[in-house]
Amino acid sequence: MARAPLLCLLLLLAAGALGSPHERGLIFNLDTGELCVQSAQCKSGCCHRDSGLSLARCMPKAAETQECSPKTIYGVYYKCPCESGLKCEADKSIVGAITNTNYGICEDPRGRAAL
Repeated sequence: MARAPLLCLLLLLAAGALGSPHERGLIFNLDTGELCVQSAQCKSGCCHRDSGLSLARCMPKAAETQECSPKTIYGVYYKCPCESGLKCEADKSIVGAITNTNYGICEDPRGRAAL
């Protein structure tokens, strides 16, 4: 029954290769400024590019009153989505998503309720 020790060895190697979720990696947990392909790779949750021809890099999420994009399934943004607790008031039409003009401004939804 040499299978059990071999299986244990493979599991240990796989666990070591994955690393701790808090460690910086080559593919995930990327810091601000590092090259990315998907927002899921970035610690901040935003993979940003300036234009269609530029390389995407991890950037911080948009703060209150900054320009933003609504969250998309594509995972790369021209304007980062808002920080937690803020809402991106933007054009949410299909045309805006296709033409990439669905930008807005990050607002605190609780701030408007107090007015």
